[in-house]
Amino acid sequence: MASKAEERRNALRDRLITLAEQQIEQEGIQAIKARPLAQAAGCSVGAIYNVFGDLEDIIIAVNGRTFRKLGRFVAEALEGKETLPPTDRLIVMAHAYLDYAGAHPKLWRALFDLRMSADINVPDWYLEELARLFSHINGPVQECFPDMDQTAVDLLTRALFSSVHGIVLLGLENRISAVPRDQIRNMIALILRSATGNKKM
Repeated sequence: MASKAEERRNALRDRLITLAEQQIEQEGIQAIKARPLAQAAGCSVGAIYNVFGDLEDIIIAVNGRTFRKLGRFVAEALEGKETLPPTDRLIVMAHAYLDYAGAHPKLWRALFDLRMSADINVPDWYLEELARLFSHINGPVQECFPDMDQTAVDLLTRALFSSVHGIVLLGLENRISAVPRDQIRNMIALILRSATGNKKM
């Protein structure tokens, strides 16, 4: 059974993560600063560093939550669609990814904007959440290429994710080279059908 001190520490940890998540949702990753966060949590700045090593650790914890929510969102998009051909399931997941990014752009960007210090050990649970997200993609890719060895399947999974991510990033940011917002879904479907040898449109 946890001691009172451990319970208080865990409660403060959860409160800091929730507050940081809210701040990132509203203002982006640059909003995470120790003094305003401590003020919002009703604790001292020192108390933050008694719970987390540094602010990067808090952002990693928020990103872990975001990965879990994103993974659930993608999995829920597949419910009732398990019998679709694998390419169609990849498209469903990619469109869900787009929808999540569009609904939570700053939390989504925080997943990729955090520059981790070289001496930081990425937590196992963080890597597990990322692997779980990739596992949703991995299955249909294996179905599309049953003769491909697992190493190549894993590499293709990440390549397809990177391709979809790039389209979503440029499309949502409306940069000069951006994909027109109303064409993002079509371009995602086009790239996935082309990559998996399914030319149906």
